[in-house]
Amino acid sequence: MKFYSLPNEIPENMLQGMALTHPHLTYLDGTGIMYDNQFDQNHVPIISGGGSGHEPAHVGFVGKGMLAAAVTGSLFVPPKAEYILQTIRQVNHGKGVFLVVKNFEADLLVFEEAIKQARAEGIDARYIVSHDDISVNVYNYHKRHRGVAGTVLLHKILGAMAANGATIDEIQAAAFELSVHIFTLGVALAPVSFPNQKTSFDLAANEVSFGVGIHGEPGYRIEKFESQERIAIELVNKLKHEIHWRHHEHFNDFIILVNGLGATTLMELYSFQYDVLRLMELEGINVVFSKVGNLMTSFDMEGISLTLCPVRDDKWLTALQAETSAFGW
Repeated sequence: MKFYSLPNEIPENMLQGMALTHPHLTYLDGTGIMYDNQFDQNHVPIISGGGSGHEPAHVGFVGKGMLAAAVTGSLFVPPKAEYILQTIRQVNHGKGVFLVVKNFEADLLVFEEAIKQARAEGIDARYIVSHDDISVNVYNYHKRHRGVAGTVLLHKILGAMAANGATIDEIQAAAFELSVHIFTLGVALAPVSFPNQKTSFDLAANEVSFGVGIHGEPGYRIEKFESQERIAIELVNKLKHEIHWRHHEHFNDFIILVNGLGATTLMELYSFQYDVLRLMELEGINVVFSKVGNLMTSFDMEGISLTLCPVRDDKWLTALQAETSAFGW
């Protein structure tokens, strides 16, 4: 990426450009805070955020039916707690504020600090930690449980619930139920190329890394590229094992997200989607909602992630199908 050369700063020009392009967005200069200036104050606001480099997440999901606001930090670095607290204050109108936080140590530290301060001010601030990544740590093979592309399902479903008048208690209950049924696994064909720096990890032109993270983290296994179908089989099988197909005999309807990690073309994403849907059909799995595109990226990483979620509540599907003004969806 040659256009972006200031990885240690909040991407002001990007955020200002988004606000100038989309009239419902207002950006607070120098803070990374973007909010929906048309937000209905009678509803519970949903907030999310994190480092930049994941666009359209999180700022692209600000809008009616999704997030009331998002706060952005520098490249792969979460925003400061003071800006998260300012975001909470900005959208608080006495109904409580609900935050979606990705499961990374740095994110948890700053968001929990801001939430603690907000509560001290009398704001009913609650949160869910997204942890959909099923990749394992190569050193001990423990699940990493990072918050990755599946986080977007929380944005959309909780945001639609809020827009439909759900209370903060109802949103919190839905978040706890939904978050444990979202599963994601990613693969990279090329690492992140940090501006004016080295790549995030080494990968030959004919290799793929399974289990990569959205901050350029390497996966649990590198092997030679065989075919797109082979990658689809690997991801579906790993997710199938994690979800335990047989345990969902009464929940045969599934949501899937095919997510580009930054430098993957729509041609490749939809071709991958084709392979995934064929595999799901062979398994007798009914895909009732699917989404393809760049949702939670990793700057310029060339790769794909696949998210599966069994529909355990019909309200989830209704929420996914609801309209939103968020441009990233």
